[in-house]
Amino acid sequence: MKYPALLPFSEILPRLSQFDTIIDARSPSEFAEDHIPGAINCPVLDDAQRIQVGTMYKQVNAFEAKKLGAVLIARNIAHHIETLFIGKPREWEPLIYCWRGGNRSGAMAHIMAKIGWPVVQLDGGYREYRRHVNESLGELPQRFSFRVICGPTGSGKSRLLQVLELQGAQVLDLEQMAAHRGSVLGNLPSEPQPSQKTFESRIWQRLQRFDPQRPIFVESESKKVGNLRVPEMLMERMRNSPCIAVALARPERVRLLIEDYAHFVADPALLNTQLACLAYLHGREKVGQWQKMALSGHIGELVDELLLKHYDPAYAQSIKRNFDQFSSAQTLDLPDISDAAFLRAAQQLHQNI
Repeated sequence: MKYPALLPFSEILPRLSQFDTIIDARSPSEFAEDHIPGAINCPVLDDAQRIQVGTMYKQVNAFEAKKLGAVLIARNIAHHIETLFIGKPREWEPLIYCWRGGNRSGAMAHIMAKIGWPVVQLDGGYREYRRHVNESLGELPQRFSFRVICGPTGSGKSRLLQVLELQGAQVLDLEQMAAHRGSVLGNLPSEPQPSQKTFESRIWQRLQRFDPQRPIFVESESKKVGNLRVPEMLMERMRNSPCIAVALARPERVRLLIEDYAHFVADPALLNTQLACLAYLHGREKVGQWQKMALSGHIGELVDELLLKHYDPAYAQSIKRNFDQFSSAQTLDLPDISDAAFLRAAQQLHQNI
């Protein structure tokens, strides 16, 4: 094969995990929005340089812009080779891509191939990868059977998924991939949500590694997890799949939620900011009462009332309306929230599939 080899994503996908390094040559902001899973960012032009070259292209002319771009590109590629790749052996095989598989990745691939490395460049770049992800998310979910873990807020669905995965089950944890727990209080202060495209890349990456002969366990999510939308075909398959209803006594659910939302216990003001979002449903007076409970340290009482007044009624309406097979769901009783209880439940589910 002649290098650099310009290959379509259809040829690259079967051996995507075999490349020694996947190099994203786009700018840091492009990379941050989304990238091929496992890629590292080696910008041929950073964000400021792209603006600088683009401005010269519009305000002066293409020739002057290309001269400036060549200087910056050569300098940046030299820096990446010197700091990251100078010690790589001759057989080191990188995959390089940019937005459309054009000048930026082409320049880096050309120089690396001249050095002697067997470089592969993605034809069509990130845009072609993104097209593949979009098409796959409309088709991949149809290959699989799903088992939907249902249960009201605080019943331990996410913990059960985590233990199932440790037991070797196939698990699609949408809340983990979305960095959100799926409710009005579900944002994680220490971890912002990814972009919609990154969320979809994470889902695609998981699905294309799964075995269609084995079921996938997933939680009974709504169409959105925080600010992110679950892909339409995946949502459709989930809502038509067999359900498993987790049953846990309310006092245990209160305990679990206090553990999982410890950041709110430590910062009642943060909790009250989120509670304010419920005023349109429950009125300012009721939300004001809940906020006073938070400030006075009555967290257990507050959580219990939120379950009784807000979460449980909303769940009862939503689950029957959105999940067709919930009426015939298998019931899974959890006696408490101990590690042993979740392990027994996970083993029961995993052994019965």
